Formats: sequence, C-alpha cells, structure tokens
Amino acid sequence: MFKARQALATLFHVSNPNDIVFTSNTTSALNLAIKGWLKPGNHVIATMVEHNSVRRPLEYLKRTIGIEVDYVAVNEYGQIDLDVLRNSFRPETTLLVCSHSSNLLGSIMPLKEIGRLAHEHGAVFLVDAAQTAGTYPIDVAEMGIDLLAFPGHKGLLGPQGTGGLYISPQVELEPLLHGGTGSQSEVLEQPTVRPDRYEAGTANIVGIAGLAAGVHAVLEYGVEQVYERQRMLIQNMMKELAGMPGISLIGPRFGEPRTGLVSFNLEGRDAAEIAFLLDREYGIAVRAGYHCTPLGHMTAGTSAGGAVRASVGLDTTEEEVETFVLAMRKISAQ
Repeated sequence: MFKARQALATLFHVSNPNDIVFTSNTTSALNLAIKGWLKPGNHVIATMVEHNSVRRPLEYLKRTIGIEVDYVAVNEYGQIDLDVLRNSFRPETTLLVCSHSSNLLGSIMPLKEIGRLAHEHGAVFLVDAAQTAGTYPIDVAEMGIDLLAFPGHKGLLGPQGTGGLYISPQVELEPLLHGGTGSQSEVLEQPTVRPDRYEAGTANIVGIAGLAAGVHAVLEYGVEQVYERQRMLIQNMMKELAGMPGISLIGPRFGEPRTGLVSFNLEGRDAAEIAFLLDREYGIAVRAGYHCTPLGHMTAGTSAGGAVRASVGLDTTEEEVETFVLAMRKISAQ
C-alpha cells in the first residue's frame, strides 16, 4: 500500500505519500472531502459541469445541515469566466469544488487560476480528477489543490473499486468511517495519524496492488504523452464526425484542448438508439444518456435527450477510431 502511495505521490507531485488515502472510487473520495469538511452555514462554490458525485452530496448537506451552494455557469464549450467566479465568493465561502474536466464536454478547467482565487478568499480547493488522473498533468502544489479525488479504474489503469483522496497537510477532515485501523488501538477515538485516520477496516489490498501497477505504467509512458496521444485520436474523430450530415458535436471546438472523449448527437435520432446500433452491429461500446451530469447537459443544451459519448484510452488504436468513424458514417446515412 505504501508503494502505491509513493507512486501516486510521484504522479501528483505530493510531498508526503501519507497524505494520500485510499477509497473505493472517486465518489467515496468526494463524499469524504465534502462531508468531512463542510459545517452548517458554510457556503460552497461549484460549477455547472459537476458530476452527480459532487452535486448530490452538496444538495444533501444543503437539505440536512443548511449549507448554501452556488453553481457558477460556464459557456457551451466548458469555459469558465474567472471574473464571474471571483464575484461568487462570500465571507462564509469555505469550499470551492471543481471538476478538472467535464465527463460530457471534455473541457479542461484552468486549475492554477481557480486555485489561486480560492486561496485568495480563504477557501479550500477540491478537485474532481475523475477524467484527468493519469491522462493530464496534475501538480497539487503548483495548482493550489487542497483536496484531489481520483479513480483507479480510468486513466490510472487500475481495477474497478479503487480510488483515493489527496488531503493537504493544512486540511483536517472529519472521517466518515470509524473502526479498526491497526494503530492507536487503545484509544477510543479514531487515530489522528494519516493515513490511518481515514482508512478504517480491511483495505482492498489486491485492488491497490493493481492500481500501483497501473500508476507505474502511466509514469513509465509519461502523462504528457498519454494526453497528446488521446488528443490526437479525438481530434481525428471530431474532424470526421463534423463532416457527417446531421451530427452536432458538444464541448470545445476542433483544435482546442480537451480530454479523450467527444460527445455528440445525430439530428432526429435518439442517443440510446445510436449506442445500441454501435454495440449490436459494430461491436463498439459508447455511453448514451445523461452521464450522471444533468448540470453539464443544461450547459450544453442537451437536457431533452442527452447525448452519445465516445472515448479513447491508452490502448486505443487509429484503426479502431477509423472503424468507429465508418460505423457512424453508415448510421448517419440511414
């Protein structure tokens, strides 16, 4: 487990590996960060591209303990106006939470500038890195990140059921779980030492071993190289899709930075139908619907029917992208 923490610390530029705690996924990491930090009367700033793993815990605390939440708008390309964000802070703002990249739009937030704003106003900066951990460079010190939630099974190439949370040494969260840790067993309270304080119960050692192997592979390949390769594949995909009749692309425009996904709709066709045809007729897996981000679909103007999302990974080949493009060309012509 410690070797896994060391590898993750290298990847995210964390000085003390013990500030990284393991969870079962990004959702549990976000719940630990949000519920472990916020108190009654606190004000939170989030964005209009947040996943339900952020929105639902915030709305739950809004109903139960009376926190206040503002969701700052972004434009249809996923870009945020930093002046609007700056004007959203209040004296009682204690948390700014931001998805590093929208899982619908593929847009990438300027974390360094956002983190600076958070600290200027005395707020803790929480980043949801579900879409970027392992596929886009993250430096918690340079970007001013106090809390970083990440999954093991996506860009870090680990198994499902793994994830974690980086907790800045300046931030102390209330643990969500209390129980055995193998340390300070004679004390009634949960241990104060990290990472034990946040890791009660038996850990998923096998999963964490797999996660460590995945992180080492990412480090060996190079995060910048991962991003550039996926960006090349997605740009090629976007170029081809844009030339097909009836297809509208969602998110950053061609040539602009984005993560390894593109969402789209085909005029007059249901997103679920497109996904079904790709699966049944061509053996291609995509995701259709609302992608657990109704806020993102409100931003994109696709709330009525959702969208189709195609993604690439480290092992995706140019030939596979061409196969997808040919399949969509046939479907769009039907």
